[in-house]
Amino acid sequence: MENTHSVLVLCLGLVFSVSLLVLLANRLKIAYPIFLTLAGLLISFIPAVPIIHIDSDLVFLVILPPILYDAAQNMSLKALWRWRRIISGMSIGFVLFTAIAVAFVSHWLIPGFTMEQGFLLGAIISPPDAAAATAILQYVKLPKGMVSILEGESLLNDATSLTIFRFALAAILTNHFTWGAAAGGFILVVMSGIFIGLLFGLIFYAIYKWLPTTVDLDIAISLVIPYIIYITAEAVHSSGVLAVVSGGLFIAYQNHFVFSHSSRLRSGALWSSIVFILNAVVFFLIGLQLPDIAKGIGSVDMGTALVIALVISLVVIVARMVAGIFTGVFTRFMGRYITVAQSNPGWRNPLIVGWVGMRGVVSLASALSIPLLLENGKAFPHRNLILFITFVTIVVTLVGQGLVLPWVIRIVKPDKGIDQRPDDQQIVEIELKLMNTAVAEMDEKYADQMQSNPLLLHKYEFVKNKIDLLECSVKGDGEREWANKLVKEYRRIMTAVTEKERSKLHYFRKKEGFDDDVIRLIENRLDLEEENMKDNIE
Repeated sequence: MENTHSVLVLCLGLVFSVSLLVLLANRLKIAYPIFLTLAGLLISFIPAVPIIHIDSDLVFLVILPPILYDAAQNMSLKALWRWRRIISGMSIGFVLFTAIAVAFVSHWLIPGFTMEQGFLLGAIISPPDAAAATAILQYVKLPKGMVSILEGESLLNDATSLTIFRFALAAILTNHFTWGAAAGGFILVVMSGIFIGLLFGLIFYAIYKWLPTTVDLDIAISLVIPYIIYITAEAVHSSGVLAVVSGGLFIAYQNHFVFSHSSRLRSGALWSSIVFILNAVVFFLIGLQLPDIAKGIGSVDMGTALVIALVISLVVIVARMVAGIFTGVFTRFMGRYITVAQSNPGWRNPLIVGWVGMRGVVSLASALSIPLLLENGKAFPHRNLILFITFVTIVVTLVGQGLVLPWVIRIVKPDKGIDQRPDDQQIVEIELKLMNTAVAEMDEKYADQMQSNPLLLHKYEFVKNKIDLLECSVKGDGEREWANKLVKEYRRIMTAVTEKERSKLHYFRKKEGFDDDVIRLIENRLDLEEENMKDNIE
């Protein structure tokens, strides 16, 4: 009982501390993953702070599935298909090239470090982390197409890295390795992972579609989906990552047909909070790992280990940038013979894509999953050094590259031609179509009811006026400015009116005869109205 109480207090204190640090990061205008990692690193030097150890099972079984599932839910399937070639090339080619570079350099640099150990290390630190990429990219302004490419790569590259990791680990443990088995294993892992994800996606789609679920049941089931998919895939030695991603993409594409609006609103808010907490805690824990990792280095002294780790971190960064530039050249060459999404990517976008390669907790968890002993009972060679190199690489790429990224973007100036059309143009086109559909439907079927129902008539006139404003917003700069002025004035006034309504609502909290659940229902309506007023023609 006391142990449970201590764990609960520790978890609550951790979440509360992390929340305060995120507030400070927002105040300082620093991306919270970077700030939390630095804060954890600095706090780890305080003698009174206990040594924290991350269990690899905690990351792979508890933290990773919901983060991957949420990222898949927010990933555009159209964007994933449009950039499928470059995402596939990066997920396989970038990871493989980086792993090979790390293997050769570490074998040359570290005395007694075999090629198998080099490939093991390369597999651990070669893939950018999905949680890190998603969190950092929210704080920088990149073309949406480039963000889709980077997020798609970070979701899929673990299949490559984990396959290399498994075969390199098996080669070390058994002294046996064949390239044919590795290639066949990779194909099997990818195909089976996708199949398992889609199979479970279909099962849950049938549950949502044909069984009488409620909002609470929808949310409860959505919370267990990523865990069921991931655990099942890993149990049959498939890719839990690919299974969760493919299942999440399938369910995301179907949820508009099976979820009610209440389910979508409430689950979206809940998932956003859950993933934020998991990400924030994970980045903070990364920084706190230094004492636990540093104490185990025995094969070399700390200074030498740090130099080795920094050199390999530089290799990781340079290898990815070289791969990025090569991809741009290769895409331009292949564009002469096949249809590609962007025939001339130039050098700016590939350079930035090469720079964005933040590693995260998945790399650290992979390193921690290395067994302590070989099959003959001897200690696993260089295990603690591999852990230290992984830790330094995460800090250098996450903090170093993450902090410099805004400066790189300002200097390089990415080509926005990667995006097909601006978001505001797409929004106006869709809204105009929907509103014209609504007006036509009301004219055709409900003209008589509008004459006798002032609420229907008011809505009809409101939609028609909004159509006029949207049409003005696409005609020219002068009319666009006039339409924006009217919309901003409407938002300002109605926000003030809604706030006055909310203040009046508090009066009923103190008045007898009005239940709190009724007041919360009305307050939710006011919140939704105020949220809807955030839309603007810009």
